[in-house]
Amino acid sequence: MGRKQFNMAKTKIRKAVFPAAGLGTRFLPATKAIPKEMLPVVDKPIIQYGVEEAIAAGCDQIIIVTGRGKTVIEDHFDISVELERQLESRGKLDLLAMARQISNLGRVAYIRQKEAMGLGHAVLMARDLVGDEPFAVILPDDVIDATPPCLQQMVSVFDEVQSSILATQVVEGPAISSYGVIDAKPTARNPRIMEVKALVEKPKLKDAPSKNAIIGRYILTPRIFELLETTPLGAGGELQLTDGIRGLLEHEKVYGYSFEGTRYDAGDKLGFLKATVEFALKREDLGDEFRAWLQGLSPLKS
Repeated sequence: MGRKQFNMAKTKIRKAVFPAAGLGTRFLPATKAIPKEMLPVVDKPIIQYGVEEAIAAGCDQIIIVTGRGKTVIEDHFDISVELERQLESRGKLDLLAMARQISNLGRVAYIRQKEAMGLGHAVLMARDLVGDEPFAVILPDDVIDATPPCLQQMVSVFDEVQSSILATQVVEGPAISSYGVIDAKPTARNPRIMEVKALVEKPKLKDAPSKNAIIGRYILTPRIFELLETTPLGAGGELQLTDGIRGLLEHEKVYGYSFEGTRYDAGDKLGFLKATVEFALKREDLGDEFRAWLQGLSPLKS
């Protein structure tokens, strides 16, 4: 039997999937009772940066794949009647507007990933909510500071190529072994857009086909679901999204996109600290005083 054909013509990206079922063990003990996605960079939870990015890119349907102990994420994006009533009674209208803005970001749906079986499995859990249309995947750990936002850049590329797109950035040295890496050729029309020939998951430095690492932003066609369903589990009994995308290459084109912007790995303690400092320095209400305080610190002794 032939494979199902998907008509991508004139299709817009309306849905964004957020895998958020991980345990966040790198941030213990803070994440013993608080999901890592709710850890604040300055005063905003990590996951909210990604949701706002998706909304800015035109996604009006947010799908969050959760697990046990993640109900606080649902509470965050829900209406808090008690909080709003209290803020209004105390005349704190600016904070009231902020609280309402969060609950009005977009339509948010939740699906449980009962077992942590890998990123590919988390994406597969969203199949019924996504349906037969292309969609975005945003990994909340990757906080990206970009104008226009990273996913909006990728949507513009999708409008042109109507194919799956993987966000990439150059990673130097042994750190490349922590990423999926693409073997790709830049297109003639735009060197930032690369046609992917192959993907390698976490290669040794000597085996990496390039320096172009896959970062936590994807636009995928719905065929990825049928491929993930038939992809064997990898190491640790996990279903790898990279393996599914490798299968996708056998049926249709996949592109890498070297986005413009700065990415912070907020799933790593050092990356989280860097993001907090950089975002605080950009704030009108905090930047000047915080910068002055940093400049006044005594040089660290070796």
